[in-house]
Amino acid sequence: MELLGYFLDALTPFNLMLALIGVILGTVIGALPGLSATMAVAVLVPFTFTMDPASGLIALGAIYTGAIYGGAFAAILVNTPGTPSAIATTFDGYPMARKGDGGLAITLANLASVFGGLVGAIALLLLAPPLAKVALVFGPPEYFWLAVFGLTLISALSVGNTLKGLIGACLGLMLSMVGVAVVGGDVRYTFDVQAFLGGIDITSALIGLYCVPVILDLVSTRAAHLKVNADVAKGGLRLREAMGIAWRSKFNVVRSSVIGTVVGILPGAGGSIAGLVSYTEARRSSKNSANFGKGEPDGVIATEAANNATVGGGFIPTLVLGIPGTPPDAIILGALLVQGIKIGPRLFNDEAQVVYTFIFGLLIATVLMLPTGLLIGRYAYKSVVSFPKSLLVPTVAFMTVVGSFAIHSNIQDTQMMFGLGVMAWVLNRYGFAPSPIVLGLVLGQIAEQGFVQSYLIGNATGNISGMFFGRPISIGIIFAAILTLGYPFFTEWRARKREVQPLTERAMDAEAHPANLQPKSATPDAPRGPDAGTILLAVVFAALGIMSYVATDAMSPMGAVFPATISVLLVVFSIGLVIFALLRKGSPSDNGDPAASTTRRILLTIIFGLWVFLIPVLGFFVAGLAAFGSMMVLAEHERRPAKTWLIRAITAVAVVAGFWWMMADVLLLRMPMGLFF
Repeated sequence: MELLGYFLDALTPFNLMLALIGVILGTVIGALPGLSATMAVAVLVPFTFTMDPASGLIALGAIYTGAIYGGAFAAILVNTPGTPSAIATTFDGYPMARKGDGGLAITLANLASVFGGLVGAIALLLLAPPLAKVALVFGPPEYFWLAVFGLTLISALSVGNTLKGLIGACLGLMLSMVGVAVVGGDVRYTFDVQAFLGGIDITSALIGLYCVPVILDLVSTRAAHLKVNADVAKGGLRLREAMGIAWRSKFNVVRSSVIGTVVGILPGAGGSIAGLVSYTEARRSSKNSANFGKGEPDGVIATEAANNATVGGGFIPTLVLGIPGTPPDAIILGALLVQGIKIGPRLFNDEAQVVYTFIFGLLIATVLMLPTGLLIGRYAYKSVVSFPKSLLVPTVAFMTVVGSFAIHSNIQDTQMMFGLGVMAWVLNRYGFAPSPIVLGLVLGQIAEQGFVQSYLIGNATGNISGMFFGRPISIGIIFAAILTLGYPFFTEWRARKREVQPLTERAMDAEAHPANLQPKSATPDAPRGPDAGTILLAVVFAALGIMSYVATDAMSPMGAVFPATISVLLVVFSIGLVIFALLRKGSPSDNGDPAASTTRRILLTIIFGLWVFLIPVLGFFVAGLAAFGSMMVLAEHERRPAKTWLIRAITAVAVVAGFWWMMADVLLLRMPMGLFF
């Protein structure tokens, strides 16, 4: 009966209003690249200090869960994770949108997010104390092998380009090692640049690696950003179809939700790790594994169910052990301490009214995410599809600048975002997809910390092999990683044995983009020369690996072991790629759409670069307005009347002024003033 009373407390009009407003705000903030769930919770924490503790927690929990779901919007519509938790959503969400199934992808993300959030919250309600012990079982070896397990996803993302995928992962791992080492404190690969001491911010890197190439390709053609079909006129969300797909994939939904809950319990893992692990497992067990990465609905379902389940899972060690599972949990933990609530195993007894009212409020907020998410998704999808490209390009570009700057109020993060984005576009043209680089960057520090700590403990106890390979959970993760790594090769072998041609990446791309098909006179088996661009890049990467290895001489043994290993692997993989390219094996470089304008891409790159480097000189508002107007003109391929340009100019001023006001007066960020403002 006490639980019923707590449930009724959560149903008060004030708490319901907080849950609804929190979900809406969280979804909108999470949909904007760079404005993460952590930032949303941190900014709004002070407003909860005057509230009842339970009500304040409900508001923060609603914002948190809404922001995690909101990250799927940008991932699906513009190929940029709105939050790091949505990294794996881009793998299939954006390809679905390119084929005209963006509304379906958003609906599937909503349904999976709601179910995953409910599973996580119910686990928090019923199983918090016993599940909290799981967090204590995981040690450095388990974290290391969990990171390795996530890296095995490269085999799924690099079909036909495995060597390039491995090189991309090594590049990401090298990027993760820039700055002060997580173990040992060595300063590595900073080139005496002070801005690199803190490392490369993951969110800024995500925005650059995923979003900048999309912007460069958007401006180069007259074609619409996303394919428009009949579902847009019907509202675009295709709810009944999505519910049917989700029901047929019910095992995937449940499994991914459980994985997300368990991973959420592990301190420091978070939604990005949960999404990657769930995506890997979904692909391994799917009958349509060849379709993953090319628009498979199960990929979106797995990621979104898992990353929202981490919300409830992350609160378990936070409330029971006082160990935050994710960064937003750490902020909420601080809010609890400010309210005078003591965290620990007795919390569920001593503060039962606060804790259980909050948990029921989190369940209610998750349920409210279903209608609000669908409503926001409907208008977001229709707006992006129907938005003129001359406004879409500068708006998305402006959000990348805002998002990368807002994380630390540091313009150098924005400049790094731009540099990585241009690099990603060049690499993508030669078959180096951004996803393996992102995997290496995200998992690098977790892998290094687990590896070095396990090595030190094993060396001190005289049992290094037992430390890495003798623990039961580690053995289970290693076995799962081997299965995942070998499964693509097994499916290819089985397909050849059955004389069934597997659905390849090239065939899927031809199906989705008929304009990219080769002329009929061309044959798949036509001889071609060595890929000079790939060979040149491989030589550059080999040289980079050699220089990185040489630089480890100045490091301590603890700080050098991981970069030395990755440097050697980078050199080996690069040499292998050169050999394969000379033997004319592997996939050729992607020359892109022949109708695309290289001149427009170059001009946009110049404008973008001038923008991010002149912000400290001209000021954020003036530089942003000038860049917005220039990009708007560059992205327009048709002649427009003066009235249209006037409306767009007013829109440009409104967008730039609105974001400047939000950042300066709402988020209270330190804005670079420059000569103007």
